[in-house]
Amino acid sequence: MNHADHVRLIHGGIVPGDWADLGSGGGAFTLALADLLAGNGTIHSVDQDAGVLREQAATMRQRFPSAQVTYLAADFTRPLTLTPLDGIVMANSLHFVRDKVSVLRLVRSYLKPGGRLVLVEYNADGGNMWVPYPFSYPTWERLATQAGFTATRQLATIPSRFLREIYAALSISA
Repeated sequence: MNHADHVRLIHGGIVPGDWADLGSGGGAFTLALADLLAGNGTIHSVDQDAGVLREQAATMRQRFPSAQVTYLAADFTRPLTLTPLDGIVMANSLHFVRDKVSVLRLVRSYLKPGGRLVLVEYNADGGNMWVPYPFSYPTWERLATQAGFTATRQLATIPSRFLREIYAALSISA
């Protein structure tokens, strides 16, 4: 996937405001979020790896120098200190978590009422050593409801050589 693919996957769920990218890794979707916000918001990029966040910050300065981004080296499965958010992106990060519902309830607590969770995930219910706990879109609908999200809908899909397909979905904080 390239930057245009990342943007296309999440664009239907992004609105101006304050956002976080949880489990941001190298920042592919943080960059897509910066592109879509176009200066109309702030981003909190959260990942456990401080080194990858430094590399992400350098890329962000080069590609989107006016983007307002803070970087937080932390585990998103544990409580974070974040101001109430308009939205959260979780792209290929939740498939590393076995107990998704408890983490999703924590994630929902960071959102303002009506806040948006934009999820990007492999459309499969069986994983491997690199993607241990993926979940299909129908499974996501059930998980989102159990965690207190509403109005879940699929935004886009893209073929993947790895586990067949990737989807993006939007869920709203109840």
